[in-house]
Amino acid sequence: MNEDIYVLGIETSCDETAASVVKNGTEIISNVVASQIESHKRFGGVVPEIASRHHVEQITLVIEEALQQAEMTPTGLSAVAVTEGPGLVGALLIGVNAAKAFAFAHQLPIIGVHHIAGHIYANRLAQEMEFPLLALVISGGHTELVYMKEHGHFEVIGETRDDAAGEAYDKVARTLNLPYPGGPHIDRLAHESTNPVDFPRVWLEEGSYDFSFSGLKSSVLNYMHNAAQRGEQVKPEDVAAGFQNSVVEVVTAKTLKAADQYKVRQVIAAGGVAANKGLRASLEKEFTEKGIPFFIPPLRLCTDNAAMIAAAGTVMFEKGIRGNMAMNGRPGMEMASWI
Repeated sequence: MNEDIYVLGIETSCDETAASVVKNGTEIISNVVASQIESHKRFGGVVPEIASRHHVEQITLVIEEALQQAEMTPTGLSAVAVTEGPGLVGALLIGVNAAKAFAFAHQLPIIGVHHIAGHIYANRLAQEMEFPLLALVISGGHTELVYMKEHGHFEVIGETRDDAAGEAYDKVARTLNLPYPGGPHIDRLAHESTNPVDFPRVWLEEGSYDFSFSGLKSSVLNYMHNAAQRGEQVKPEDVAAGFQNSVVEVVTAKTLKAADQYKVRQVIAAGGVAANKGLRASLEKEFTEKGIPFFIPPLRLCTDNAAMIAAAGTVMFEKGIRGNMAMNGRPGMEMASWI
């Protein structure tokens, strides 16, 4: 590489306001995240209007902090990368418009990044990606298997048909009266269980890499309802363990099968649910036994952050991809290859 590339990343797709400076797509110079979890806890989930208001309050401060931590001025940047979609439309608009204003003011190119591409490229901030690879994207809003034969090539071979895994975790957690976000609490409880409830595994039709968690969620709700009607005491840890066992078994099995069919050199995980200890342990064990290299980025890079957006944006920058001032937030943005 003849000249270093410094990209300012901006992420506001949901309830984190984040900005980061990344060097050459692999080295984090700064990574600032302003979380809104405390503001949404009492509602049991993210309230879009509240999320947007927090982004408005935080976005300028977060960008300034990212530049200060990186000890950089805008003149040292090569480009601005921002999450264009998918996500909450109001939240996306804050980030996109802040990025456009910053890029216009400092005469920098702007690049619109797909949120899931960002999660995938979080891996490159910790370890180089080896192609062809399979990415398991598992988060609050997404559960997908993505095949990549090279940088910027995305082929979605499996996705959720209803609830995403993270969404199901939050809904089951609410049923168990656990705080938001529910994933970490269910994961913790599951490890305390000695007699997990046997919930169904949803495999769908033979050969499908798609996922479905709505039926599992309903099964948990029915179990809780029936126990209440009979006046039986339910052990939350056994429900949590049974639910998590079902999710982990299906996700692990489908990821293993896809990795084998597509003859990949590497399997990577991405997204907030990739921080789940039960899922991480299952995937690491199975892929180690199969001899397939498997990698999960550090926990701080699994959840939403702007370094991952800058990392993906760097590859797009190198490929000559640019956005323009007509860019808008795209809540239903489809993942498309950059080739």
